[in-house]
Amino acid sequence: MPSEFQGICYSGYREGQSPEEGIFPSPAQVEEDLWILVRHWRLLRLYDAGPHAELVLSAIERLGLPLRVMLGAYLAAEVSNPACPWGGVHSPARLAANAAANEEEVDRAIALARRYPGIVASVSAGNEATVDWTDHLVPVDRVIHHAGRIRAAVTQPVTFCENHVPWLGKLAPLAAELDFLSVHTYPVWEYRSIDEAIGTTDGDWRRVAERYPGKPVVITEAGWTTRSSGRGIDPRNASPLLQARYYRELSRWSEEHRVLTFVFEAFDEPWKGSPDPDEPEKHWGLFTLDRRPKLAMRELYPDL
Repeated sequence: MPSEFQGICYSGYREGQSPEEGIFPSPAQVEEDLWILVRHWRLLRLYDAGPHAELVLSAIERLGLPLRVMLGAYLAAEVSNPACPWGGVHSPARLAANAAANEEEVDRAIALARRYPGIVASVSAGNEATVDWTDHLVPVDRVIHHAGRIRAAVTQPVTFCENHVPWLGKLAPLAAELDFLSVHTYPVWEYRSIDEAIGTTDGDWRRVAERYPGKPVVITEAGWTTRSSGRGIDPRNASPLLQARYYRELSRWSEEHRVLTFVFEAFDEPWKGSPDPDEPEKHWGLFTLDRRPKLAMRELYPDL
């Protein structure tokens, strides 16, 4: 029976597809994915309000699936971030265009939330747009602006999805404007061993929850990659076996503490990160690119 405290991050891009290139999964591919996911989850998280999100929401409605969605509005950089290791410096013209595009993205998120009120359970006003290393940095006051526009226009609760660190300081003004807070926790990116992993996740969540007593705090990303080139993650700390253990412990933790937790992520995505086939960004899925269950999912999906 699907748990009310467990969700899954879903981005369905397959080989040759990429949101950056504007090449999206087909309706049939999205339907295939949803039939897989609905067997174990009832809550999905989507990252933007573009064509992929529209396909997912329309498919859920058309197929009558018992799925609800945290919809995202993906914000592009509105200021440069020289601290980003992979390129966060943008021209003034690009930043101005991004700010205008962000307004349009918020408009799309509002429209989808209104069009699918029974499917869209909540709306996020951005994803990892304020953390120190991001390549799409948005000032806190601008995130407050975008979140305020959404809150004024939809009936669903509004949040913002971010690494746990900014919530402890710079995001306090934003937190006051949100219905609930959404935290990301990645022990493996923090050089933690599997033995330290669930304690790290508990600490990341707990510090934010204690910082904002009375404000609901959920986890919108927590996961473990199954391969690594060594960029940021020791290859010895990335494997299906380690992912399976972390997923098992994370699921138990979310039930015990009654904290809604979205696992990152459903399927491997080859468009992400560097061209290296062992790039860790490509291998966070609980399912492989060809929709085969990894070790964490084999007992639940013996027929795939």
